[in-house]
Amino acid sequence: MNPNASTSPHDPLSVETVVVPHASDLGGGFKVMRALPSVRRRMVGPFVFLDQMGPVELAAGSGLDVRPHPHIGLATVTYLFDGEILHRDSLGNVQPIRPGELNWMTAGRGIVHSERTPPELRPSGSRLAGLQAWVALPERDEDSEPAFAHHGAAELPVIDAPGLSVRLIAGEAFGARSPVATHSPLFYADVTLAPPARLQVPIEHAERAAYIVAGSVIIDGVTHSAGQLLVLRRGAEVVITASSATRLMLLGGEPLDGPRHVWWNFVSSSRERIEQAKADWRAGRFAPVPGESELIPLPDNRPPPVRYP
Repeated sequence: MNPNASTSPHDPLSVETVVVPHASDLGGGFKVMRALPSVRRRMVGPFVFLDQMGPVELAAGSGLDVRPHPHIGLATVTYLFDGEILHRDSLGNVQPIRPGELNWMTAGRGIVHSERTPPELRPSGSRLAGLQAWVALPERDEDSEPAFAHHGAAELPVIDAPGLSVRLIAGEAFGARSPVATHSPLFYADVTLAPPARLQVPIEHAERAAYIVAGSVIIDGVTHSAGQLLVLRRGAEVVITASSATRLMLLGGEPLDGPRHVWWNFVSSSRERIEQAKADWRAGRFAPVPGESELIPLPDNRPPPVRYP
């Protein structure tokens, strides 16, 4: 199967679109694989952004250093498989993020944060692997007060069955509910499968996708490998079968309540609101991250905001 093909007479009924991520450099040679947005699919439910980080070996004496930068109109969702990131934000939160834990940062009208390798891990080097997603907020909540929530691995529901395990990171699925408060109906889950385990994808959410982190799966007789985002057909009864030891993320939810404009780290139903955020960051009107003096400057050479969908 051509991974860049969308539909043909031979395409399976369950998979609507296959997205192959592209590499993006965050600076300093730290690359990520970007599954959303893509030219083939801008969003899945309220998810407008999905990056896979690593796995990468960070050399001794170095580390991840994403300097303070702003967000509006979205919630960031950071989830790790390996390593550790130290989160700091303009609300004064300082929170290590470790594998299996959930960092949910609601930007609302505006927040600033940094993401760095903790100082104690830098001398010997470290590994890092995980994902970061952005969830666009409903229009009524786009200018809400910024907020931050962290939930340890033990707080997140886990559904186990022979050959499979599902950790529900956010939202509702598989008869479970994550403790994190969300602004719209959605689900986000970390799934591990050992062959020949089979998983039926919940059907209650209007839009659904599976991102294969490692391994491979079979859907409707077709094998899909790591590094593919499979957008599932609405209303289809989808069964995923592991063809090797596999880790994948399930995500989706209800469609947004209207189009969104996306530019850099800003998401809004209003293009004018994004222009205001750009002016505010340029003029230093966002609240700073306590204890940090560095900033990522506004990328003035970027194209105009993109309208989703």
